[in-house]
Amino acid sequence: MYHIPALLHESVDGLNIRPDGVYVDVTFGGGGHSKEILKRLGKNGKLLAFDQDDDAYQNNIRDPRFTFVKSNFRFLKNFLRYYQVDEIDGILADLGVSSHHFDDSERGFSFRLPGDLDMRMNRLALKSAAEVLNEYPMEKLSDIFFFYGELKTARKIAAAVSTFRELRKIESVSDFVEIMKPFTFREKENKTLAQAFQALRIEVNDELKALEEMLAQGSQILKPGGRFSVISYHSLEDRLVKNFFRTGNFEGEIVKDFFGNVQTPFELINRKVIVPTEEEQKNNSRSRSAKLRIAEKI
Repeated sequence: MYHIPALLHESVDGLNIRPDGVYVDVTFGGGGHSKEILKRLGKNGKLLAFDQDDDAYQNNIRDPRFTFVKSNFRFLKNFLRYYQVDEIDGILADLGVSSHHFDDSERGFSFRLPGDLDMRMNRLALKSAAEVLNEYPMEKLSDIFFFYGELKTARKIAAAVSTFRELRKIESVSDFVEIMKPFTFREKENKTLAQAFQALRIEVNDELKALEEMLAQGSQILKPGGRFSVISYHSLEDRLVKNFFRTGNFEGEIVKDFFGNVQTPFELINRKVIVPTEEEQKNNSRSRSAKLRIAEKI
């Protein structure tokens, strides 16, 4: 199994799909969400799916209504223009790392598996996680662990990285886990390592900036009544999505017009975040941190 999609029906239901509509799955992965969207489209409907990873292309769907776009979703608007699509009825984003990536030791996404410390979603990207650790100045590493990993020991971790790389080059998952040992305690070991790996992954793939660009472009090309359905897995992603849907900006600053109306391009479909049921969490443990937010273009 490449990936078990989280909140599958809830997220696709949230799109309120029209049979003849045009939709975009910006995180194709194993194709689970895309297949569910196609089930609900009629013969004149259209679905475009984005993924920057070569591995995802192996899950390509043979359907005349489907187009696979090998690209980061930050280039959403450019590629839709290339395919002569001016406006769309809905966008679905499942922002999590796929099970396939976590389970592939060659990709270096998981601290549980030995392998090279890579973490590039697009293997043609220039900088791997190992290169970040070996080349970045200590101050920048500290910021990455603090802001992207939300680690209180960020400065000490950065100093430990600096000390380690003076002795030898950091190359593997095992090297980084060794560096992290003084900062992990048995009861929180997995959480701390997950935060540190998350921080590196976000930096390597420029994930938060790419998310901002995709959301901004999506708001421009959605038709009035079109919907965003976005699943996030950590607070940094969720905060950006929540702020953008509520206020139209990423800072969450409320801007009102002369009459006191909040200036936002969206109406919230679910004011309370949607999370997986206990049954789904039991069947798919990686869905536990999933949060779904749905908004409609005004």
